[in-house]
This record gives sequence, C-alpha cells and structure tokens, in this order.
Amino acid sequence: MVYFCFLVDQTRKVRRSKPAAGTCSRCGGGASVADMKTCTRFCYVPFYSRSWRAIMCTFCGAILKSYH
Repeated sequence: MVYFCFLVDQTRKVRRSKPAAGTCSRCGGGASVADMKTCTRFCYVPFYSRSWRAIMCTFCGAILKSYH
C-alpha cells in the first residue's frame, strides 16, 4: 500500500502599512494600505513567495481590495 501525505501551509505577513482614506464596509474601522507577502510551504520547505499590495481594515483585518 502507498500512502501520500501532503503538508502545505500558507502564511501571510504585513511588511509595511500606512493609513488610507475610507472605512471598512464590514465593521466600520479605518483602512490602511499594506504591502503583503505570502509564502507557501510544502513539507516545511518554502517553494512559492509573492509580494502584493492590499487595502485592509485596521480593526478586523479584512482584505478590502487587493492589487496583485
């Protein structure tokens, strides 16, 4: 018998952020423009990394708009 075990995780980190005009449509909190970095790992070995910019809520952390 052959068993396959795949362990994949993805982390999202905020590298920089600055305040932006507007409010969150979900909770009413303030908005900020953030430079994000997403890293995907397979069996603890990083194999994909991507940097992108997003407008996110400073209170609840929701991504309101993303720019890839």
